[in-house]
Amino acid sequence: MIKQAIWIGLTLSTLGLVTASNAHADEWNKKTVLTFSQPFEIPGMVLPAGTYTFELADTMADRHIVRVFSGDRSEVIATIMTIPDYRLTPTDQTVIKFTEVPDGSPEAIRAWFYPGNTIGQEFVYPRRRATQLARAAHAPVPAITLDVADIEQLKTAPIIAITPDERETAVNEVIQTAPVATVEDFSSSATGTSGVLETGRSARRNARELPATASSLPLIMLLGLGSIGVAFGLIVFGKRDTASAV
Repeated sequence: MIKQAIWIGLTLSTLGLVTASNAHADEWNKKTVLTFSQPFEIPGMVLPAGTYTFELADTMADRHIVRVFSGDRSEVIATIMTIPDYRLTPTDQTVIKFTEVPDGSPEAIRAWFYPGNTIGQEFVYPRRRATQLARAAHAPVPAITLDVADIEQLKTAPIIAITPDERETAVNEVIQTAPVATVEDFSSSATGTSGVLETGRSARRNARELPATASSLPLIMLLGLGSIGVAFGLIVFGKRDTASAV
């Protein structure tokens, strides 16, 4: 019986650790499944309407790398360089911001924010396309100067900013790359993509579930440790009773 109590305690404690790891798995790589009802643009290509998985593949001080998968994550569609984007107030749903494009063109993603985060991923476009987007949006657009898709190459590829007058300049001169007191949000939030809004509702449900999972962990751990304590207590008192009988 004493051995059973010890094993029950260890099992409950381990279960608590595993649950905590699972609860934070998506927070680590920002895995997000999004459904778009219309074609949309990411750096290097236009994707048809459908379901896609976005994940953060690597994070560095001044740049992040995002991978876009098919909805079931069976195919890597794109590996994209991004820079940090900031906002003051987080939301409990995924937010996709689009940059302004000419009429009739697919909307181009400017930034992606994971639920609850104030730091998002601003997409870096190829230089030629960044020039077109900057001119259409009347705002600077980050651009990559090399046509690469390998993660290791992306880590060191030069990043610049293209201004509306087609001038190349340093990113930090025209784009906010650090938190500030106010951040202007001049892009739409998933306009015309009903699937994104639906995903947002799913994200809200997940956000409510994660705190509930986390809040049960102390209780599980406590039960496990309590079971171990009871087992050792029984051992100690058993030895005392034996000594008294002798």
